[in-house]
Amino acid sequence: MTNILHITSSIRGSESVSNDLGQRIVDSLTAKQDAQVVTRDLSANDIPFVDADRFAANLAPHAERSPEQTELAAIADTLIGELQAADTIVFSVPIYNFGPPAVVKAWADLVARAGTTFEYTPTGPKGKLEGKTAYLAIASGGTAVGSDMDFMSSWLKFFLGFLGITDVSHIAADGIMGEGGEEKIAEAKEKAVALAG
Repeated sequence: MTNILHITSSIRGSESVSNDLGQRIVDSLTAKQDAQVVTRDLSANDIPFVDADRFAANLAPHAERSPEQTELAAIADTLIGELQAADTIVFSVPIYNFGPPAVVKAWADLVARAGTTFEYTPTGPKGKLEGKTAYLAIASGGTAVGSDMDFMSSWLKFFLGFLGITDVSHIAADGIMGEGGEEKIAEAKEKAVALAG
């Protein structure tokens, strides 16, 4: 049994191209093996932004947390637990204004916990989530993935590597608001299935 974590972040719900691409990857993976799938919808407005109190709570050792800190750290504990339990992570993520949706950055700020998901070493930070595979299902209305305007895909790949997740592949439906958008989406759907094949 393998564990798959599907992280979605589009505000477009069932109409989202990135969600559709990611689901196709998940379906392809589960067709080949027994798998438990956990879906985390970051667009559901339950991911808070980190402030000073939440930051302190997230870093406090469990046994030393006050009741207030335990409550503040609970969401980060849950998100980190999902990552730790997953063998494979599928990200469905759009590019908004050349970068990731704000909620994806909020998620990253919560799961990057020194001593838990990464550690400081004499040679620099080292990720503690090694041995996992990640797939990025990306959609963009106008920004070409991998171009100088794309600050999302390179950042997300770097961030995952920071956590120790270096086996990262991606599929993109980009420039879909321009000419030939439907064809680009159809092509990406075929590639999404093949990517996890």
